[in-house]
Amino acid sequence: MSAQEKNSKSNSAAQAKGARRPVGRKVRPPALTKRDIVLELSGQYDVPQQTMAAIVQSTLDMMTDSLVKGRHIEFRDFGVFEIVIRRPRIGRNPNQPEQTVEIPARRSVRFKPGKQMRERVAAAKR
Repeated sequence: MSAQEKNSKSNSAAQAKGARRPVGRKVRPPALTKRDIVLELSGQYDVPQQTMAAIVQSTLDMMTDSLVKGRHIEFRDFGVFEIVIRRPRIGRNPNQPEQTVEIPARRSVRFKPGKQMRERVAAAKR
């Protein structure tokens, strides 16, 4: 008996006993990866995967370089990537609450979705 068969039998037995799925665990669909984008675009535009991978990587590098230089990236109806400065703050060690830790200011990337993206995501069925 394979591991999948054993697991499915134990799951069905647990469901029969009225066991519930652990609270707080979300089942997420798999992430869209750079590889998925390359495969989709190379098939759609009949371009070799190696060439498309170079194009996608070049695009991502250009976006990163722009953010490093402090420029924002705006894709109409998709969204805006921009650099924000997180202010310094005082944190606490959870193991020793009396001990404070100074957290320095840092730069971070923020994404603000565009109107069309917000509307499409909100309208999507779960």
